[in-house]
Amino acid sequence: MCCCTQLHCCTQAHVWALGCPAPQGRTGLKTASGCPGPPPGVVQSSLGMSIPTFPSYLLPPSPYPDCGSHGYHQPHPPASAGWGGGCGVWGHTVFCATRAVLGWGTVSLPTGNRASVQTALRTLLAAPWPSQRDLRSWLQLLSVLQWVLSFLLLGIVSLLLLIYLVFTSFWPISALYLAWIIFDWDTPEKGGRRLPCLRRWPVWKHFRDYFPVKLVKTHDLSPSHNYIIGSHPHGILCVGAFCNFITGSTGFSEMFPGIRPFLTTLAGNFRLPVFREYLMSGGLCPVTRRAIGYLLSQNGTGNAVAIVIGGAAESLSCRPGITTLILKNRKGFVRMALQHGAYLVPSFSFGENDLFRQVVFEEGSWMRSIQQRFQKMMGFAPCVFYGRGLTSVQSRGFLPYARPITTVVGEPVMVPKIEDPSHETVDMYHEMYVRSLLKLFNENKTKYGLSESDELHIL
Repeated sequence: MCCCTQLHCCTQAHVWALGCPAPQGRTGLKTASGCPGPPPGVVQSSLGMSIPTFPSYLLPPSPYPDCGSHGYHQPHPPASAGWGGGCGVWGHTVFCATRAVLGWGTVSLPTGNRASVQTALRTLLAAPWPSQRDLRSWLQLLSVLQWVLSFLLLGIVSLLLLIYLVFTSFWPISALYLAWIIFDWDTPEKGGRRLPCLRRWPVWKHFRDYFPVKLVKTHDLSPSHNYIIGSHPHGILCVGAFCNFITGSTGFSEMFPGIRPFLTTLAGNFRLPVFREYLMSGGLCPVTRRAIGYLLSQNGTGNAVAIVIGGAAESLSCRPGITTLILKNRKGFVRMALQHGAYLVPSFSFGENDLFRQVVFEEGSWMRSIQQRFQKMMGFAPCVFYGRGLTSVQSRGFLPYARPITTVVGEPVMVPKIEDPSHETVDMYHEMYVRSLLKLFNENKTKYGLSESDELHIL
């Protein structure tokens, strides 16, 4: 509890704001003759605050005789008066600085003290407060941070935590969750468990604005059909595909009314505790024939299943300015489309490859061979990449750089329903899809950061 008797100096601010009693022996306060007190009503302080004034007899006089011609003049009180006897430079500075800040008169300090106070006040008033733009930037950065940490660490950390709990008195938690996973094992391949509220989560708007991410529509998609959307390129973390097809922040549902978007990812992700719930709630499903077939045949019409065709192999060649896709021998999605009569829709995310910097190893090198073997065994490639740090764009970290991403959804390729398509039929529609993708790329590349000479290479 603040009490003026416990301080070296008592200022008007103490009496007014804290209700402190007058120091011992200091009753009957009044201003010096000819020294005006605070004006009645409201005083505008030097900080721009409206401060109510008080009668002069409520304000303690200055214990310092040199506080200026407009100060409250009293001789330095003795120690028995309760002021501690000789407050010194610190107390003098505090008292006079308070009068200056609160607008209770002009202060006049000795040269050294006056310069110190002026410097301190100038520093205080010049200190920048966070602007709305700064706050938005931090919210955007934190939204991207939570997303990156969720995808990189949530599954592994949850698994390790449940294993740890087995050896503690909380082992029933692990046992119950294991029972739940066994009971819920097939749910990811049967449409998952979407939570519309997660798509509308406000944090995704900050996530979108960080890059920013934009969705461009070129043709309508009828709700009376199902679709397979080919998403290109893979990049490192498929930011464009996630933001457009899983979150509602870019307006997919408004652009394509009646269409329910899904995004496929590695089936192994749905074996990780807690992480599987996070993925399903957003509308992700395993990239398996069973899961895709369920959405295209047993979930009605108006379903759009987005597949990142290049997969993990394409991520190994991801570099800024490189537009190379692994697509020439990827024909399984075309066969699935024919078997279910789903239209093929190409999409391209311009800027996806610019979000990270990757150490790309030469073909035939031992590091490249390790990456490829790991990819075949685990289903994903261990990329050596880096982005920006948390506190500075100049530092290195695992957050993506803020580069604009524009996802353009192209014209649907109409596909008939053929339960057992021949290889020739699959090849024909695959070629039609590639031509549609090349057309989409060439018509939009100069609009979204590429030059006329840039070409799309398909391997």
